[in-house]
Amino acid sequence: MLSSQTGTLSNMDVDIAIIGAGPSGAIAASLLHQQGHKVVVVEKQQFPRFSIGESLLPCCMQFIEQAGMLDAVNQAGFQFKNGAAFRHQGRYTTFDFTDKFTPGPGTTFQVQRGQFDKLLADTAISQGVDIRFGHQVDSVDISAEPTLQITNEQGQHYQINAKFIVDASGFGRVLPRLLNLELPSSLPSRSAIFTHIEDNIKDSKFDRNKILISVHPEHKDIWYWLIPFSNNRCSIGVVGEPQLLAHLTGSLEQQLLAIIAEEPDLKRLLANAKVVQPCQTLQGYSANVTTLATNKFALLGNAGEFLDPVFSSGVTIAMQSAAMACVSIDKQLKGETVDWQADYADPLMLGVNTFRTYVQAWYDGRFQDVIFYQQANNNIKQMICSILAGYAWDSNNPFVKESERRLNTIVELCRELDVA
Repeated sequence: MLSSQTGTLSNMDVDIAIIGAGPSGAIAASLLHQQGHKVVVVEKQQFPRFSIGESLLPCCMQFIEQAGMLDAVNQAGFQFKNGAAFRHQGRYTTFDFTDKFTPGPGTTFQVQRGQFDKLLADTAISQGVDIRFGHQVDSVDISAEPTLQITNEQGQHYQINAKFIVDASGFGRVLPRLLNLELPSSLPSRSAIFTHIEDNIKDSKFDRNKILISVHPEHKDIWYWLIPFSNNRCSIGVVGEPQLLAHLTGSLEQQLLAIIAEEPDLKRLLANAKVVQPCQTLQGYSANVTTLATNKFALLGNAGEFLDPVFSSGVTIAMQSAAMACVSIDKQLKGETVDWQADYADPLMLGVNTFRTYVQAWYDGRFQDVIFYQQANNNIKQMICSILAGYAWDSNNPFVKESERRLNTIVELCRELDVA
């Protein structure tokens, strides 16, 4: 209820306040609502809104199903995805996500995030979740029971009293900023330039069911993503360290088109493409925090740590963290003891650190040697395929359990056989 004298809304009491209605926030809200908890989601923006992270991984589908959203996603008309393709200097290789080591879904979708995120949020609302769009978190106090000060788009203020806070704000990183949890990433600073195109691709060999990752012909640590959608459009972007992109001049669109022209196969493939969305850039996107969770709050997905877009791990980590956090939140609110480091942070970081191993090895060239090796052992390829499909928490997979050692062993083997 609004008080006309004070310009404030009535304060509210909830079990869990969730910041952000993106994939992790919507999934967490749905799961907690299913468990009988009173949940409110506050989202600064109005949906639909543009976001990157458009190529889902099959691992995501199990969380979408748990949240009761699978039918809505399956019926939305998104582009089917069954794998990933990689290209460098005429070499082309693919990974079929249905041929993997880890059990679980082997297919997913490539989505325009504005439509996808709104679909998840709308489905959560249809389940009974209270999502408040255009509501911004101004401050948070966790000295006692957590409280959040909120302002809506009309400038009206109110307070949320919660037993627990979930930060699903993505790159907004609300709690890390407000609670001084920010920590520099261990990864080098990189930049991305990206847009959407009407692709008009005429090549009959182009597989729209896979994301295409192309490597710059001269600089192996510059790479491009091409994510086909179901409406003759694609997401296209380039990633590299700032100094490697410093030669690009002009507008962002001119810079992106110029760097695309440096990769002959991509230039040919997109010869008839037309830019249909203003180009954007994201710089220094990798981030970390001092702590992922306490008995007052938990950070999900990018709000906690973001690595790199190269293997499309962002949404997967977001949904995985939502599912894991909800288990511990439910226990705590039922009076059970939760060790947030042992029960949430450490298990979550198993997969994050697995992805980190392969991200770092991609940029130093080791993982590229494995990806483009033409005589790969099928069992090893299945294990690597599982990680590319998002199953980075499967400790039965040797390339998860001992990621660095196993990777280095296979890299040495590939290089020796190439020389031979």
